[in-house]
Parts: sequence; structure tokens; C-alpha cells
Amino acid sequence: MLALPQVVAFDLSIATQVFGHDGHGRYRVSLCSSHPGPVQTTSGFTLSTTAGLEALEFADTVIVPGFSRAPIAAPALEALRSAHARGARIASICTGAFALARAGLLDGLRATTHWFHADTLAREHPQVQVDATSLYIDEGQVLTSAGLAAGLDLCLYLYARDHGRDAGIDRSRHMVTPLHRAGGQAQFIPPTATGPDERFIAVTDWALQHLHRPITVDDLARRALQSPRAFSRTFTTAMGTSPHSWLTTQRLHAACRLLEDPSLGVEDIAHRCGLGTAHNLRLHFRRAYGTTPSAYRATFAC
Repeated sequence: MLALPQVVAFDLSIATQVFGHDGHGRYRVSLCSSHPGPVQTTSGFTLSTTAGLEALEFADTVIVPGFSRAPIAAPALEALRSAHARGARIASICTGAFALARAGLLDGLRATTHWFHADTLAREHPQVQVDATSLYIDEGQVLTSAGLAAGLDLCLYLYARDHGRDAGIDRSRHMVTPLHRAGGQAQFIPPTATGPDERFIAVTDWALQHLHRPITVDDLARRALQSPRAFSRTFTTAMGTSPHSWLTTQRLHAACRLLEDPSLGVEDIAHRCGLGTAHNLRLHFRRAYGTTPSAYRATFAC
């Protein structure tokens, strides 16, 4: 485990617990930093490392926990590149993906990080194919995971990949967590209030108040006093998505909020958010979030 300055202690502890305390001694775990000694955490306390970057010269797997995204010393980046070049497996938890990206190890690959930082990772490293919806991504030699608890998903996945599914299940039972969680990170991303062009505020506000109705693009265009073709073109430019896709996303956001109320039936929710039937809701829900309305409700219902 490579602890960069301002390391996220939670991420580091996950990896240490999964691999260092499995009861079978299947791994030799080393905690290192640029220089042996104290490393500040984002939680305000310090931890002590016993090894320097020389540990990366021999490790079979190098895990980089999240950190504050501060500048990284050149020797640490070079140590990551050297470990990768000799065939070591490299994995990151949460914002640890920024270290891998700065070392050039994610160029041309799919990668994920905490959804809150995904846009920043994509902007700073356009050569990386950032996927903010996955809990973790396996690109062979390089793996990345989403934020915080998703690091546990990744570490258990690595454990099962190394020693088989049965061993992975045993380890997950000891950790009191499933080996694989349903759905991806998308279900945890809160709906954002996208600031539309002023020309569309009245249109989007009206649509959000009438999601239960079978709204069409023609309906939206009429309220914008534009032809459907002109409206679709200007809306897509201003909002970064087509009117139809935007409307479906808003219906799903409404469905998520309604699913958090356990007194409402799925069929009723589908009608209220304008998706028509429970079957249609399940279809769109799985496509967008990689899980089912029932699984979402089990996780988020009051």
C-alpha cells in the first residue's frame, strides 16, 4: 500500500484489513510512503510507514488509497511506472486514481473514482476513459475503484480473483459484507440541478411539474415557441443531452425519490413519474443504474 501525503485513512484501512488479516497468511503486506515515517491523513491524525518507495520494486500488487490530490513527488510517480513496467498489478481506491493517471498508467484505459471527483479526473486527464457509474473497473494489470466503501468491493474482488470465488466468499463473510454488491456507483450519485440556459427554465420547470403526463419533445418545443427540430438542436447544445434523454433522466430521478417511501407500490411510482408501467420502470432503471427498483429501495428506503 502506497500512502501518499494526506492519505484517506479509511481507504488504507480497507486494504490492510482485507489482505493483511485474512487468517491464512496469503499476502505479505507492506505500508510504504515516499520516505519511511509519519504520513498525514485527511482525518487529521498521522500514521507511520515502515518502508519507502523501494517496497514497490518487489511488490506483486501495489494499491494506492485515496489522497487529497496534492502534487505528488516525482520519485513516487516514477516508482509506480517502474512497478507497472515490470508487470506488477496496480490498483487504486477512490482518488488514488489521480496518482495512477498522473503516472500515465490509465492512458487509453477505462477508469473510475469517487463520483464527486469523476469530472475533475476526466478534465485533467482527457486520455483516460472515466466511468463514474462503476464500483470498480478491471483493465487487467490496472484496476480502479470508486469512492470509500467501493474500495472494499475492489479488494474483495482481487482476493477472489487471486484465490477463487469460494475463498472470496469466505473473506467477504468475515468482513460482514457481500462479495459483490448489486448495481454500480450510479445509484449513489444524487440528482443534480443542472443550470439550463435561461431560454429553457420555463420549459424544464413545467416538465418537472408534469412528469406524470406523457410529455413529448413536441410538447416541450411548443412551450419554448420553437419548432421541434430547432428546439432539439438548441436544447442539446445548452444542456449537453437530448430533450428525450433529459426527460427520461428526470423521470428516473423522480422514481428514486418515490422509491425511498416504502408505502408506495412500484406500479404507482411508475405512473407518477411518467414511465407508465412497472415493467418499463424496471427496464429503464436497470439500464441507468445497473440495479432494480426493489434493490434500490432496499438500500435507500426510510
